[in-house]
This record gives sequence, C-alpha cells and structure tokens, in this order.
Amino acid sequence: MLELEDIRKVYEDGTVAVDGVSLRVPAGEIYVLLGANGAGKTSTIMLVLGFTEPTAGTVKINDIDVQKDPLDAKKHVAYVSENVMLYGNFTARQNMEFFTKLSGRTDVTEEEYRAVFERVGLAKNAYYRAVRGFSKGMRQRLGIAIAILKNAELICLDEPTSGLDPKGGAEFLEIVDSLRAEGKAIFMSSHDIFRSKALADRIGIMRSGKILVTMERDQFDSTDLEKIYLEYMEGVEAGATSAEVK
Repeated sequence: MLELEDIRKVYEDGTVAVDGVSLRVPAGEIYVLLGANGAGKTSTIMLVLGFTEPTAGTVKINDIDVQKDPLDAKKHVAYVSENVMLYGNFTARQNMEFFTKLSGRTDVTEEEYRAVFERVGLAKNAYYRAVRGFSKGMRQRLGIAIAILKNAELICLDEPTSGLDPKGGAEFLEIVDSLRAEGKAIFMSSHDIFRSKALADRIGIMRSGKILVTMERDQFDSTDLEKIYLEYMEGVEAGATSAEVK
C-alpha cells in the first residue's frame, strides 16, 4: 500500500530532514515512526502526502508514484495532523460534509455522517455545535471521522495523541485499531513509547532523518522498548538490524 524507497529530503539551507528512508506499510498494518521532536517524522509524512518534494527517492501509494501522479495518489490517502485544522465557525456536521466533498465523495448519506460521528465517540449533542468550542480531543476525533468518511486505503497520523489525556488517547487508539481490522494501512508518527508499543505492528526508531532500526511486534513485545529507544537516542550507530535487537 505505502512504499518509500531511499527517500532523502535536503532543504535549501542544507538541512537534511530525511536521509535514506525505505519502508513498506501493507494493508491491515500499523507502522509507527518513533522519535523525538526534530527526528524527521513529520518531514517523512509530508513527503508521503506530496506536500513537499523529495530530493531523491520515490514514494508510492497503492503503486502510484506520488511525484508523477500526485492527484491520483491523494485519492488513496487520508491525513490527521497533531493539530487538526477545521473551520471553527462551521458545525461538526458542516466540517464533515465540506472536507468529505473536497476529497471527492459526494454520495455520503446523512445516516453515514451520523454513524461515523458516533463511531469516533463524539456526543450526539455536538453534531450541530460550532467546532470553535471543541476541545483538542474532540477535534482529533472529528479529524479521524473525516478520514474515515474519505474511505482511503492509507491513513497518515502525525502525533495524533499528543496533548490528549490518558483516557482520550486510549480511546483514540482504539479507533485506529478498528481501522487496521478493516484492512487500512496506518502510518503514524509518535514520541509516545508506551502507546506505540501497545498499537504498532512494526516500529521504526528515527533520529536525525534516519531510521536506525525497525522492530517487529514479537521483538518489541519481548524487550524493554524504552531502554532500546533511549540507547538509540543517545547515539547507537545506525546499521543495527532488527535481528540484532533482543
């Protein structure tokens, strides 16, 4: 579903934001990029979404080259950012309709809008409320509702639980888990070790634009992921393979 091959992004000032990243996220899998702020996680997601062009390498979504056919590629991906951008003067219902139609879907029924709204755990009495009064958690839920309505095969989440309380974060991740069960490919950035470990099928630890190591679930379930993460953040050299992580 999502394929990155030797992606590199160097900005005009010489900053290397992404440095030789390759990964694959198939349908029905959650891949988490785990790293500190400034590691290159958001820059990688921006490349996936086609918001910025790679200096080298290729990004493919559903076998479509994002650079060669960006409009077609965008049909297959939905995005939820850390700070979901919505129209504050619109109601939740109006935001859902606006962004869903913008994505190209014009066949959504009122019943589907309401069902998705309730699925993400938003209260019925918030349906016709202006979004400017929503908490961050409510905005995150509305963002994921819009992503669900787009019905894209790939969902990109950039620090989706940042700033949420423990209950809100746990409930949000339950929604993401249900999307995996439906066969969606989930590509997520995070600096939250514990939620990443609870949710991910694979975790890539990222620092200075590089993925230093990729771990499968059976590996990070049986290790001290926090210890391994801190070791890499403190300077373990790139080049260790997943098999070397015990």
